Amino acid sequence: MPYVITEACIGVKDRACVDVCPVDCIYEGENQLFIHPDECIDCGACEPECPVTAIFPEEDVPQTLKSYIGLNAEVFKGPNPPGKPQR
Repeated sequence: MPYVITEACIGVKDRACVDVCPVDCIYEGENQLFIHPDECIDCGACEPECPVTAIFPEEDVPQTLKSYIGLNAEVFKGPNPPGKPQR
């Protein structure tokens, strides 16, 4: 998984990252945005655009937020995966 959206996005969902993603791999869940791990091309365009510093390369996710790595992967495997964000 190239990039992960973490806790700071919950309730914020700014969507600036969505606007710069060249492959539209950012989806909107009920409480936060998610990056689809199979669609992300690891370009890094989203990370600097996040106003709340919620996006990290997987290897740089802070220890206290590591659970979001699994959450970002698993959310797309469930019965109600996130959809394309409303712009």
